[in-house]
Amino acid sequence: MGKSDLPPGGGDDIQPIDLRTALEERYLAYALSTIMHRALPDVRDGLKPVHRRIIHAMSEMGVRPNTAYKKCARIVGDVMGKFHPHGDQAIYDALVRLSQDFAIRYPIVDGQGNFGNIDGDNPAAMRYTEARMTDVAALLLEGIDENAVDFRPTYNEEDEEPIVLPGAFPNLLANGSSGIAVGMATNIPPHNVHEICDAALHLIKNPDASVADLVELMPGPDLPTGGTIIESRASILDAYETGRGGFRVRAKWSQEDLGRGGYQIVVTEIPYQVQKSRLIEKIAELLIARKLPLLEDVRDESAEDVRIVLVPKSRTVDASLLMESMFRLTELESRVSLNMNVLSMGKVPRVMSLKEVISEWLAHRREVLVRRSQHRLAEIDRRLEVLGGYLVAYLNLDEVIRIIREEDEPKAVLMTTFSLTDLQAESILNMRLRSLRKLEEFEIRKEFDGLTAEKAGIEALLASEEKQWQTVAWDIGEVKKKFAKATPLGRRRTDFADAPSTDLEAIEQALIEKEPVTVVVSEKGWIRALKGHLGDFSTLQFKEGDSLKIAFHAQTTDKIIVFTTGGKAFTLGADKLPGGRGHGEPLRIMIDMENDQDVLTAFVLDSSRKLIVSSVQGYGFLVNESEFVANTRKGKQILNVAMPDEAKLVVHAKGDHVAIVGENRKMLVFPLSQMPEMTRGKGVRLQRYKDGGVSDIRVFAIEDGLTWDDSAGRNFVRKKDELAEWLADRATAGRTVPKGFPRSGKFSG
Repeated sequence: MGKSDLPPGGGDDIQPIDLRTALEERYLAYALSTIMHRALPDVRDGLKPVHRRIIHAMSEMGVRPNTAYKKCARIVGDVMGKFHPHGDQAIYDALVRLSQDFAIRYPIVDGQGNFGNIDGDNPAAMRYTEARMTDVAALLLEGIDENAVDFRPTYNEEDEEPIVLPGAFPNLLANGSSGIAVGMATNIPPHNVHEICDAALHLIKNPDASVADLVELMPGPDLPTGGTIIESRASILDAYETGRGGFRVRAKWSQEDLGRGGYQIVVTEIPYQVQKSRLIEKIAELLIARKLPLLEDVRDESAEDVRIVLVPKSRTVDASLLMESMFRLTELESRVSLNMNVLSMGKVPRVMSLKEVISEWLAHRREVLVRRSQHRLAEIDRRLEVLGGYLVAYLNLDEVIRIIREEDEPKAVLMTTFSLTDLQAESILNMRLRSLRKLEEFEIRKEFDGLTAEKAGIEALLASEEKQWQTVAWDIGEVKKKFAKATPLGRRRTDFADAPSTDLEAIEQALIEKEPVTVVVSEKGWIRALKGHLGDFSTLQFKEGDSLKIAFHAQTTDKIIVFTTGGKAFTLGADKLPGGRGHGEPLRIMIDMENDQDVLTAFVLDSSRKLIVSSVQGYGFLVNESEFVANTRKGKQILNVAMPDEAKLVVHAKGDHVAIVGENRKMLVFPLSQMPEMTRGKGVRLQRYKDGGVSDIRVFAIEDGLTWDDSAGRNFVRKKDELAEWLADRATAGRTVPKGFPRSGKFSG
């Protein structure tokens, strides 16, 4: 680096700057700019700068609700050139959204041409579309040329723009807002203007009203696309009190009868901000993936209105169950969040409650009223001064004409002769000759008296806070009339309902295609589910050194219980089991089974049954099968066992007596009523042994007798009176097994 490369001064003026400090300063500047000038709306007019600039530019161009439409390209050009130095597409996107009646509850822009649709299709280019203001925009601007709000220089200081709009329309709550700033975001759903006005009027009369009082008058959002809000009143109230929360919104549907018991479901309103085409695409994808077994087909028959037709698989399908499964898996139910993070008084970003939002809007309305009144008062004073001058000129017309004709400096002479002010003299000199005929004392005095009376009224208004609030309330009442619920635009679109209390298990089953399967568990703990109900298990293939432990028939909608030697129960969905190709998967991948434990048995859950669980040492109890359901991979401990003892038997308890056989070939029969019913534990002693443990248990009805099969397949029955010598109390040793009992020590040979 030569000397010529150094900056002027030989490099002595280079200042070292800490990189971290520099980054913090610059990032903070960017963050504040994003928060203040891009992403968060002002609580007073509910607008972000881009929207405010669009409305102001249209006002400057004279594109009012009652004028002709103007090309959007012209409007965007004006906004970009004068007020908003950002991309034209960003401005046009904002303009388009202000006109979409499915995106914004009370459109601010009246668009002509293709402005997009609920399917998510793009609008036409700005050179094709035209726009003008709606009455809502006119209300937001009302009084802007009467010093109602402050103005600031634009980015190039050639023009001025309003810092905030007068906002006679409660735009923040009525149209909502959403935006992501730096480190904060905002999300406010639209509400009904009639209800907002009711709440505002109530707050004017009762400044101490609670949020609960206001929620009575405005019960929740009113979304452009309708739908049904299924949220509890307590949850809605909490959201409005804290400024944070959310609302679950469901599509509106009805059942159309097709005759002969057939029907179809028609969806007429979908949740807010859900694209219809994307919604139908997602339903079709789920249908192809066989995730909606109750649904046959989906059709979009929409024209101007939304009409989505859902065809059930058969006429026996329960419509509400079908819809619950649809709500569970698709955007026919979605969540609209509430995060009332707004710029308080245009300066401080904070999350506000419903009461604070309405209070700040009312305070702004009052300030606008006072400023407009003061502006009008100044105008009246000026006009009264001018009229005073006209009266002097009228009474001394000939002398005034002479002075103007003959004097070199008529203004000074007029002021001296008639004691006029500069404004009065200037007004007289600026009069046209044709106005002289109108200078009748009666007309001047009439206007003078009218303005004096108006002045007195305004002064009384400015002197009384009560009168100011009465005027604000009257203005709000007029807005309420204009957007009343009786009008097509003002009617409430979103209604409220409690979520129907449906059987969650039935819904879960409705999401699974019901098919027969055969569940196979191997000795080494591998599991699989083969399609169909196999009749012959001997043909099943296993890995080398492995063999069949248990196989049983099930349906894909069933829950499978796996019970281990550690006394733990695990639950698996039959539809989630690996398919029949190959040898399946090790159970240990699916459940957290301890290494020193093994699978004891597996079966299809039947909540109506009771089971006996028993350990090797002969401890056990009676338990409801529903207790075996475990919701996690870790499973659920049922039988408490400590090594070397472990779980040995799980037996269906259908009957009134229990027959238990020990490894010592002694059998005991005792009443089932002597067994305790528990949900978890070690249990009680079922049979006493000197050494060894339990071999088998059977529950039977004593009237029918005890049956068993020997190894040759012969069936034995011992009636009640033949069992007398084995009948005793639980926990006794029992007697040697009857003649013909299998050598295996099992009741099934």
